[in-house]
Amino acid sequence: MPANPAAPNGNAADAGRRRPTIRFMLASPWHLIALGAGSGLPRVAPGTWGTLLAWLLFLRLDQSLELWSWWLLVAAALVIGAIAAQITGQRLGVADSSHIVIDEIVAFWIVLLFLPGEAAQGGAWLIAAFVLFRFFDIVKPPPIRWLDARYKSGAGVMADDLVAAFYTLLLLAIGIRLWG
Repeated sequence: MPANPAAPNGNAADAGRRRPTIRFMLASPWHLIALGAGSGLPRVAPGTWGTLLAWLLFLRLDQSLELWSWWLLVAAALVIGAIAAQITGQRLGVADSSHIVIDEIVAFWIVLLFLPGEAAQGGAWLIAAFVLFRFFDIVKPPPIRWLDARYKSGAGVMADDLVAAFYTLLLLAIGIRLWG
């Protein structure tokens, strides 16, 4: 797999690193998980595609999972996702490649689980959640940028998106309180 001299996805950390292919993704179940079953493969905005997959998976899984099952799945996905991100990042040559999207998937599930009523099914609150989550994940306000720079491990990959989810939920809670 040739090196990617320019980072067409806009992530400077990916410059000069390997860009994953379908073959790379299918070479290991860890890669498949970390790359969000292919949602992290696009050159442009892989995190946004991963977040969209999170919502689509949520719609399907929410039909059959109880709340306690969701939280068990999220806990397992955090651990498995950290391992998958660690292994895949090492093999790609960059700890937090923008193509690793399991962190977006799990963190956005947490956001969706906290949305009121049927808001996760669609509507203004879902759109606000999606936009806010992507904003915080891309802009990386403190301490997200610090976590991203300091912890170059699978757990670090997962941690910065958990903070982005927290910021998203905080602003949504304020919005719900103000505009109901």
